[in-house]
Amino acid sequence: MIRLPLLLLFFLTISLFAGKAIPAADQPERYLTFLKEKNVALVVNHSSRIGKKHLVDVLLEHGIKVKKIFAPEHGFRGEADAGAHVKNSRDGKTRLPIISLYGKHKKPTKKDLLGIDLILFDIQDVGVRFYTYLSTLHYVMEAGAQQHIPVIVLDRPNPNGYYVDGPVLKRKYRSFVGLDPVPVVYGMTIGEYAKMLNGEGWLNRGVKTELTVIPLKGYTHQTRYPLPLKPSPNLPNERAVALYPSLAFFEGTAISAGRGTPTPFQLYGAPRYTKHHFSFIPRSLPGARDPKYKGKRCYGVDLGSRSVSSIRAQGRIDLSYLLDAYAHYAERNRFFLNGGKFFDKLAGSDRLRKQLKKGYAQAQIRQSWQKDLKKFRGIRKKYLLYP
Repeated sequence: MIRLPLLLLFFLTISLFAGKAIPAADQPERYLTFLKEKNVALVVNHSSRIGKKHLVDVLLEHGIKVKKIFAPEHGFRGEADAGAHVKNSRDGKTRLPIISLYGKHKKPTKKDLLGIDLILFDIQDVGVRFYTYLSTLHYVMEAGAQQHIPVIVLDRPNPNGYYVDGPVLKRKYRSFVGLDPVPVVYGMTIGEYAKMLNGEGWLNRGVKTELTVIPLKGYTHQTRYPLPLKPSPNLPNERAVALYPSLAFFEGTAISAGRGTPTPFQLYGAPRYTKHHFSFIPRSLPGARDPKYKGKRCYGVDLGSRSVSSIRAQGRIDLSYLLDAYAHYAERNRFFLNGGKFFDKLAGSDRLRKQLKKGYAQAQIRQSWQKDLKKFRGIRKKYLLYP
């Protein structure tokens, strides 16, 4: 008799019994009644779709009074570079005003919300703390609470929702790539996360949003959900989404994570990486107009052969890439950019950077997370909507 590893057997069992996950947006009968006769503001982007139609178009077809659109990082159409300034504009099809919630204007103001009766949030998340759509949710809920405007979240599957891992953010290191005391991978849908923001009093001064979460159908946290659209320009496929929690730390270092290549977040390297088995040259591409090391040959590691199944079976952040890059970078004193400030924001404290400098092994680093992870799992459990 063939004996399967316990974790693999668990995933196979889940896959046999889990149905197809149906996003809340695809169940309009569950939320249209809340929107009737209301002046509605939408927080949406290109991922806010019902089949092949955008949520905005569907709501207008049903006679919902959509008054304005709030757009997160990458803009309403999801095409802007990471960190790029996105201007306010109007939608070419509906002529609705689009207000950017990025740059200096991250939170809807009282003026922005004048005349609005309800805010509807529907954006595909990837379940990683430094993915900024999470911070947009935080600020939108905060604005809703302060202006006494209810918020409805249409829940969507979390492609990285099957595990919890990584260092928990310390308050001193709060930024737009991490506002709340959660680990890098928090194992919750965007709807569950919204409930936690409210329930734990993490919004400014503990304000509470009048929150409604429209749940998914057929979803468990082990449900594998390949995204129908890339959630942002540099997460083009399921492998990139699965590797993102492990590779995004490179954004704060001298190592490229592949922006400006056809396979971002599926490779890593730099001109000064000392192992020369694989190379790539970043180019100016849509969503990565000015990538790190543009036009320069980088040496590194290609992860394109890693299967998504093997990444899922691992069920944790893989620090081996970060440890390898640090060990094989020619100028370690220049490995962390700008003194490590952005790396520390991504990691949630300066501890991981210091551990790398001291030569800690992966097991030692992971052990240092466990006390905080145990505490977070206790908090998380209170807000789960799905098994």
